[in-house]
Amino acid sequence: MKVIMLENIENLGSKGEVVNVKRGYARNYLVPRAYALYATPENMKRLSSIQEEFKAEEEKRLDELKKLAEKIASVKLTFVRKVDEHGSMFGSVSENDLVTALKEQDIEVHRSSILMEHHVKELGEHSQAIRLHKDIVANLNFVVEAEAE
Repeated sequence: MKVIMLENIENLGSKGEVVNVKRGYARNYLVPRAYALYATPENMKRLSSIQEEFKAEEEKRLDELKKLAEKIASVKLTFVRKVDEHGSMFGSVSENDLVTALKEQDIEVHRSSILMEHHVKELGEHSQAIRLHKDIVANLNFVVEAEAE
């Protein structure tokens, strides 16, 4: 059964695409949740206007995300952690720490968009990539300092 996608769904399709799915999946999941429309002749006639609408929305969203990326790049965060006598940190800086610190700066970023392989466990300056969109990646710079005794 063919449906017109109204939302981006990973491994299925993006907004405005016509995809082929199983009848039950469309009837019980996609259409009731407004993720898709049935590809009826009337809806297929409206397809170009639906696609133009989505393209305009996406361009507006990309502009907003580019501004957010610039804002993230201009922010410099500082984290203070306890260290032992050898300079080893007792804790680490994780995705949650970065999200919380950005939220204090009025920047909303989801934890899953921070591309961190390992938590930061070293003092000094660090840079972290944040994927805001498949085409937009912002670099966040932050410093980890030792707690003054």
